[in-house]
Amino acid sequence: MLYAVSSRVGVRMDSGLCAERTARLLLLVAAVLPVFQAQTVTVDDSVSGFISTDVILSCTFVNNNPNIKITQVTWQKATNGSKQNIAIFHPSMGVSVLPPYQDRVSFKNPSLDDATIQLTNLELLDEGVYICEFATFPTGNRESQVNLTVFAKPVIDADLSPSPIIARTGHPGKIVVATCTSANGKPPGIITWETKVNGETVVKESRNQNGTITVTSQYLLVPSREAHRQPLTCVVNYQMDRTTKVLMLNVQYEPEVTVEGFDGNWYLNREGVRLTCKADGNPPATKYNWKMLNGSLPVNVEPQNTTLLFKGTVTYDLAGTYICEATNAIGTRSGLVEVNITESPQIPKSDKDKARVRHDLDNSGNGSNIPLIGGIVGGAVLILLIGVIVFIVLRKRQQTFKGDYNTKKHVFGNGYNKAGIIPPAPQHIPYQEESDEDKKPSPMNVSYENERKVMRDGADFDVDSKRPYFTVDEGDTQEDFDDQTLSFQYQPDLTEDMVSQNDGSIISKKEWYV
Repeated sequence: MLYAVSSRVGVRMDSGLCAERTARLLLLVAAVLPVFQAQTVTVDDSVSGFISTDVILSCTFVNNNPNIKITQVTWQKATNGSKQNIAIFHPSMGVSVLPPYQDRVSFKNPSLDDATIQLTNLELLDEGVYICEFATFPTGNRESQVNLTVFAKPVIDADLSPSPIIARTGHPGKIVVATCTSANGKPPGIITWETKVNGETVVKESRNQNGTITVTSQYLLVPSREAHRQPLTCVVNYQMDRTTKVLMLNVQYEPEVTVEGFDGNWYLNREGVRLTCKADGNPPATKYNWKMLNGSLPVNVEPQNTTLLFKGTVTYDLAGTYICEATNAIGTRSGLVEVNITESPQIPKSDKDKARVRHDLDNSGNGSNIPLIGGIVGGAVLILLIGVIVFIVLRKRQQTFKGDYNTKKHVFGNGYNKAGIIPPAPQHIPYQEESDEDKKPSPMNVSYENERKVMRDGADFDVDSKRPYFTVDEGDTQEDFDDQTLSFQYQPDLTEDMVSQNDGSIISKKEWYV
């Protein structure tokens, strides 16, 4: 029984001891906590750099408690869950850098409160998490970590296809004409193309063992003559940098052939004419062949590579279609021209053509006859003009009225019959004497000239009765006048021979010529 009591007393004694120890521990924590809060390790959040460049890893220690002592500074790298020492600074033992960083890591200002280091000649393997640790007494170790990123600027290159770019007729398929590469980049570069030539791109990416990426872009197009010598620019954008590579397309194609030299004015006896074969090919044409479309070349025509020389003067035998065939390493193409021969020079359209025709004529045998021919043509034109003028004058004179309107009074339109008054008549009827020119018979009215001759000789005056009008003498009475008026009847078709006068009268065309 006493044992039991003793046991309970012992338990009570152990419980009191535990409470005392707990109280002491709480007092110790309360005393140490401000010390921990006064100790700070400061580093950068992240640092980056390119391969082969240098970076600075900053690390400082803040200690406001003089009772805390720093015993050592250490840099480490986290690798696969473990820590690898890189560099150590001990107040008494100095600086120590471990392999493989012996030649690339150094303390900027080694001390117990500044552990900043410099890492030179960066490598891709340097990328990772770095830890800056301060060993203190009696509080233990204090640390912070920083992330290091290593970039790799890509190596940019652009080249044309090593195979010849050939534009072949009947082969319109697309081929690779250029390749642009952004190699070993981290991060990878972005490739684009700038060109006026229509095409398409094919992009490929590959990851390298060291973590970099290589990007390849191919440009495809259908080779053509128009694409030759066109610029093709590869553009690589990497972060804030923009790099360009300009390529010049080299497309090979068959010759494009044209024949020059025929100006449309090849005439007989012209000299010094020739035809020239123009071949635009890549590579240049090395062989030229001249021929006629139907038959062989004339005997006085001599091929001289790109030129077809015509010896002597131009003849009709030179007319025809001339063909030039040009050949290069890609193929053979031809061009043609149809030559026409004229008897005389065509009218020049420009001063240059006039000068050329004048030069050709001066150098030919017919050049000296030009002034004579010009004089003959000019004289003929002048004579023809004079003849036309003389004909018009004579015709006007033949149509001029020769008599006196007052000698005969016409029934129609003279105004007298309206009032019933017969004006006094002269004793005789005068007629104007005709000139020699007037006596010539008119080709338009030969028969009427014969009638005039009869009247002039006084042999027969009854001719007036045959005319489509009648005259009234002054001695006729009004009754006779009325009888004649009533008895005379016009034929409907005779009115077309009447001529209207300025005084309102109407006379026949025959009387007009009297």
